Amino acid sequence: MVTRRPHSSWPVPLRSSIIVLVLVTLLFTVVALVAFIEKAGVELMVDVRTSQAKRLRVEALSALEVTLAVLEDFREADNGLHSPAEGWGDPLAWADYSPSEGRTVEISFQDESGKIPLSHIDVTTLTSLFTYWQMAPADAEKLADAIAGWMKQGYVYSSALTPDYQDALPAYAEPGRPMRSFQELSAIAYAKDVFFDENGLPSANYWRFVNDVSVFNYPQPDANGANPDVLAAVGQYTDAQMQRMTDYTSGKGQYAQEGQQWFKDTTTMGAVAGVGGNATQFATTITALRVNITVHEGHTLYRMSAVVAPQGGATTNQTNAVNPTAAASSASPTAATSVTATAQPSTTASSAATAAAAAQSINYPFTLLQVLEDDEIPQAPPAPPST
Repeated sequence: MVTRRPHSSWPVPLRSSIIVLVLVTLLFTVVALVAFIEKAGVELMVDVRTSQAKRLRVEALSALEVTLAVLEDFREADNGLHSPAEGWGDPLAWADYSPSEGRTVEISFQDESGKIPLSHIDVTTLTSLFTYWQMAPADAEKLADAIAGWMKQGYVYSSALTPDYQDALPAYAEPGRPMRSFQELSAIAYAKDVFFDENGLPSANYWRFVNDVSVFNYPQPDANGANPDVLAAVGQYTDAQMQRMTDYTSGKGQYAQEGQQWFKDTTTMGAVAGVGGNATQFATTITALRVNITVHEGHTLYRMSAVVAPQGGATTNQTNAVNPTAAASSASPTAATSVTATAQPSTTASSAATAAAAAQSINYPFTLLQVLEDDEIPQAPPAPPST
């Protein structure tokens, strides 16, 4: 006897639709679950990284304090800091500092005051700098004109440059004070095309400019930390003169027997350079020093970059930008209240002044001008491989 299977009461098309619906539901469930897992993983990685940064930051701050203590010892002994060749190039070893178990700490320095201070730069020096970059004279003058017009109150452009800041959306005007960040270059007419590429990313010119000038305030660049661009633009030195000065500070060439040295005064600088150039435009003492700290723990690392100034050294630029409209209406009695409010110091300036006052009250030997951590530290892209 043949047994027949009972037929389902559901029609075939309906059963197929249910199967498709179940499969689609499973698909959306899987997609949602994968997205949730990825999001949770990213958030967990962020939490882990934040936790690691907090732990390693303490180590970095400890190393910074030890470094500053060593620097102060040398500053007092040598009447100022001049060069790591004085003996403070490895401050942690000098102080016999040992990091926590499983960690290593690296310290490096950059003489921030070896750069040209934007707070004291003029059009002639800017033009000389860009000319030394091998820019065409007309382009160098135009670029210097654009930057000077951005930073100087009441500046009259000398080139054919006619900035249209008022036609921008939103409209803005030249602040009439030294730049506080190199990102301001992206807002300056013509300069933004020189320092940024078509995608808005910093170009090689941008990084060279960052390496040549400083946003901190001090009178003159330090000759001991000045690079060839600075020596040529400020001192008008020739390549041969700069080579002699480099040999002197690095202990090479005719100075190989003497080892690394540093300029203690401009008289020595002039004697080493030879006839020509202008040594009087330079200082020979560090007024702003960048301390780079890297803490390693296994595959994890934490970076900190701090710019410090000894007592009487560099400061931040605290000059407030001026609103041209408010300045023009300052004669009106009805505008007196708003003008007064506009003239109040910025939060950054107030914080810097408060920090400086606090440092003096506790007789702290250095002023922290800037502290950057990890991703905040600007990094120039690696140079393309040579062909």
